[in-house]
Amino acid sequence: MIGLALTLVLAAFVVRLLQVQAVDAGTYSAKAEQNRYVVHTLPAERGGITDRNGVALATTVDSYDITADPTMFTREQLKVDDGPEQAAALLAPILGQDQEQLAKVLRPKNRELRYVRLARRQTPQVWNQIKDLKTALTAKAETDRATVNVLAGVFADPSSKRVYPGGDLAAGILGWVGADGKGGGGLERKLDTTLAGEDGKIRYAQSGGRQVPTAGSTETPAVPGSDVELTIDRDIQWAAQHAISEQVEKSKADGGYVIVQDTTTGEILAMANSPGFDPGDLAHADSAALGNAALQDAFEPGSTAKVLSMAAVLEENVATPGTHITVPNRLKRGDRLFKDDIDHPTWYLTLNGVLAKSSNIGTIMATGELGKTQAEANKVLYSYLRKFGLGGYSGLGFPGETKGILAPPDQWSTSQQYTIPFGQGVSVNALQAASIYSTVANGGVRIEPTLVRGTKGADGRFTPAPEPKKTRVTSEKTAKTLSQMLESVVDDEEGTGTKARIPGYRVAGKTGTANRVDPATGKYHGYTSSFAGFAPADKPRVTVYCAIQNATEGSYFGGQICGPIYKQVMEFALKTLQVPPTGAAPARLPVTFKP
Repeated sequence: MIGLALTLVLAAFVVRLLQVQAVDAGTYSAKAEQNRYVVHTLPAERGGITDRNGVALATTVDSYDITADPTMFTREQLKVDDGPEQAAALLAPILGQDQEQLAKVLRPKNRELRYVRLARRQTPQVWNQIKDLKTALTAKAETDRATVNVLAGVFADPSSKRVYPGGDLAAGILGWVGADGKGGGGLERKLDTTLAGEDGKIRYAQSGGRQVPTAGSTETPAVPGSDVELTIDRDIQWAAQHAISEQVEKSKADGGYVIVQDTTTGEILAMANSPGFDPGDLAHADSAALGNAALQDAFEPGSTAKVLSMAAVLEENVATPGTHITVPNRLKRGDRLFKDDIDHPTWYLTLNGVLAKSSNIGTIMATGELGKTQAEANKVLYSYLRKFGLGGYSGLGFPGETKGILAPPDQWSTSQQYTIPFGQGVSVNALQAASIYSTVANGGVRIEPTLVRGTKGADGRFTPAPEPKKTRVTSEKTAKTLSQMLESVVDDEEGTGTKARIPGYRVAGKTGTANRVDPATGKYHGYTSSFAGFAPADKPRVTVYCAIQNATEGSYFGGQICGPIYKQVMEFALKTLQVPPTGAAPARLPVTFKP
């Protein structure tokens, strides 16, 4: 009977073993694999962003996400009741967090929770401090039984952190990277796919939270993101940002922007905004300053747009720079009386003088000759506005960019028919305004502005950006004539832009002082002050555009507050790019005539 009983018991064991090892082997093996093997993501290193000379504007450094296993802080594990509180007291000063909040995270309501994140993207120095504490507690616990290593359940996951070496330099262009590691604005957002790369994965066996070296592993390597080289020159960007920030503060203005563009290539050398923000410290940034105001603000350009009217008049052969225009103190058109910025006796100006003295009345009279009727003249002027890029996107594809406001000519009100020729009733962004002058400087050919020169992949191979689109807007002759007329604005004593003069260089430019629409109320309030131009006037290389919104202290005239900024930034850019003066004498076209 004993032998029979043993036989039955052994038979049961054999049947069970056959079931486990043969019949259900796959099921049990799968369960074991599930518990034994873990999969971790290998984050791809985000590509860097540099200026045109390879100077880093945005880069990625190693960091760590500090994590913890809450089950390792229980009384069963540590033999003390206040394990989470002791750990929080040690970690709080290192992580810069609230001690009570950390203790709550380490003592979750869900007692089976095995993973919590205590802090994201900490520097290697922070993790080294925690590791040193863990090592010290372990060593002390070996000799002192009363000591408990309350940090045994604290770990670190390798991560990366986006760093901006220049602080707020070019922040409007660069944007920022969010907590999820994705671009949240600017080029970081637009080029996120290029910069981000592809994450990899690693799968390995683990026991007790540690990798089993002998069990093998499988790994799909991460593919690093591509580096992006911009057209920006870091030094010129700094000079532009410094100049506009100083003037905005001095004028107690709402804000301002400066654009610097290479006239021959369309490349943007600087795009500065004030106020700005530090993309590496968004917690202390003003939400109203986030973004890129130079591309996102739409405003009426004022007299800097008169160059468009002059381009149309010259190209259509209805007048020449020497054409005589008698400018009264008031001009009745439609149901309104139009005036210039100052009261004056009757002026006897050439067409060149109308631009030099920035006469609204003279501009209205000149553009009225573009057609047999005002409606025809409106259509002709509209066609030139569109060819110069108004009412359309710049071609950058930048997040949040506005294309401004330009209504079709059959929708122009009685007032707009006469205000649009001198830059009111139409809206642009700062880059559109700069591009107008770059087009004139480039012999009448508009080149779509660019911000990216190319990318460099993980293999180190540089891929240049596609060539920008080029469009003939005016003849080369018209563009040259406009350049000479714009010189009168700066060079002639009758001009409004004398503060933009640069010793040794021929400078072409135009002032602008426009009534400003307050974006909060939709009504006119304050002024948009601006200055636009290029140099050298007879062999253009650099365009600079400056605008300041709602200056409330000191002068608000564009020539007075933006002219000096133009001079400061232009001088710096010419020296940086080593552009010499041409040495040629200016044309000095006549401004007035004797009746």
